[in-house]
Amino acid sequence: MLRRHFLHTTLASLVAFSATGCRGKQHAHVLSNDDQDMVGSHAAGAETWKPLIDESVGKLLARQCSDIHPVSLDGDGQPERKRVCFMGVENKSSEELGDFREQIYDQIDSLVSQSEQFQLVSKRFVDAGLKECRLKPDDLFVPANSRMFAASMEKLEQPIDYLLFAKITSGTTSSNGDYQRDYQLVLDLVDTNTGEYDKESATLRKGYHKSKLSKLKHY
Repeated sequence: MLRRHFLHTTLASLVAFSATGCRGKQHAHVLSNDDQDMVGSHAAGAETWKPLIDESVGKLLARQCSDIHPVSLDGDGQPERKRVCFMGVENKSSEELGDFREQIYDQIDSLVSQSEQFQLVSKRFVDAGLKECRLKPDDLFVPANSRMFAASMEKLEQPIDYLLFAKITSGTTSSNGDYQRDYQLVLDLVDTNTGEYDKESATLRKGYHKSKLSKLKHY
């Protein structure tokens, strides 16, 4: 009886230890402005999206600033900034964007708004205009739909000059369990008056590697 009780107690202790003592503990720390972004081990993260946004928006604005010459002036005698409707981020990659979707939108919005050439229309007005016209962003590539949407924005006292579209794609190359993923962010700026558009993109390559232990377990 004593031996059986001892074995039972020992076994219960081992189970409790394996459930609690061997469990890894999670901790966190605040990153300073000088710290590099952490690199996602299974999917794209801040280390991927921030450089793509900075490069693609920077190239688009640089070319537009040299090509666009506004003729109308505001009350202070300064050239009026062109009004842009940002139609959101389309994800065509193999990964879910999760909570990064809104951050990507806001970062692009902020960078474009900081330029001297463009002024972003509030997303709330954009959503209201689409809802009134019963349109989706992709529908605006049809000229008739684009004119209808522009008229709706006029009613909301939010006249527009351009539509801005963002699309994320990816391509994957596999090699013995490891793989490389090429991420691309494409920006399309469409003139609502002429239908002409300007396109810019940025690409970032990222390698994902499995540890030797993981590969042994896999086989």
